[in-house]
Amino acid sequence: MRDPARAFLLGPLLKGVSRSFYLTLRVLPAGMRDPVGLAYLLARAADTIADTPLIEPELRLRMLLTLRAHVNGDEHDRGPLREIARQLAAQQQSNERRLLESLEPALAILQQLGERDREAVRGIVSTLTRGMEFDLTTFPHECSGRIVALRAWHELDQYTYMVAGCVGAFWTEMTYTHLPRALNGDPVAMSERGVRFGRALQLTNVLRDCAKDLRIGRCYLPSTMLERYGLTPQDLLTAEAAGRARPVMLELVRHALEQFRDAIDYTLAIRRSTPRLRLACLWPIVIGLKTLLLLVDSANWLVPEPTVKVRRQQVYGVIATSIVLVGSNTLLRAWLERLIAAIECRLHCTSRDGG
Repeated sequence: MRDPARAFLLGPLLKGVSRSFYLTLRVLPAGMRDPVGLAYLLARAADTIADTPLIEPELRLRMLLTLRAHVNGDEHDRGPLREIARQLAAQQQSNERRLLESLEPALAILQQLGERDREAVRGIVSTLTRGMEFDLTTFPHECSGRIVALRAWHELDQYTYMVAGCVGAFWTEMTYTHLPRALNGDPVAMSERGVRFGRALQLTNVLRDCAKDLRIGRCYLPSTMLERYGLTPQDLLTAEAAGRARPVMLELVRHALEQFRDAIDYTLAIRRSTPRLRLACLWPIVIGLKTLLLLVDSANWLVPEPTVKVRRQQVYGVIATSIVLVGSNTLLRAWLERLIAAIECRLHCTSRDGG
């Protein structure tokens, strides 16, 4: 009989805090669900700590490091975890509050995982929290009125690894652990593709959320790229910024498309006998590509509202189409290449017009 605490954490609570990602988790093969779901919960708890603006960044960082130590088994006194929940709970939505209050049972479940799963979850949560630590130590307080930008492309590339690329490597490890015959290809090569898969998704998120991030002092667009067009991070808040910064956005879209091609190869290397795993990889690719298409079509991508976002009805359409095509590499590649071609057409037209 399934433990009630485990059933709640990896069922209703996970659904409550994971939003669209829960769709992906639901279709995962059974063996992968618990470690992937638990890793998501712990990372989401860490993210909730890191993103609570009413707490000073220095205190958030201490809380984040405390949680990481507990995940890695370096601390056994659960008192600090209860203190974190006490200090933050009143400032959270109900699901996030319940998540923070459930850290002890989540860590108990972590201890119950097999050794390989346990170490993999610890590794991925440690890397993800380093990305959150980077945010807290690089950028100013959200209410400071200042904006700090990453300096160069390599910093953005490293950041996208810490907060998403590492998930691709973790996902690949979990697949080889629980479905050893599901992937065609060399494990090292597949892990590298998985990293680029994650980076593609995060680079898409960076562009989609740029306007919102700027208004809390975070500019992930490297300043060396902005300087080529005579721009500073502060300039991106002005009315004409979207047009002047558009070449930077388009350059990063091209980077993302290169990485999405690896994501496609990764997905099509999954054997057709594991359609659930294929679908779990396919959905974020299609939604990511559709988001890029919306971005390159948007004249106001640096305006916070309305948010560039794939609508719910479109997501349902993606799910329906993917279920029909999931068993055919030829049809899947044709579908995905059409999406990429549409984006590349916009990029080509923009370059031709001098935008």
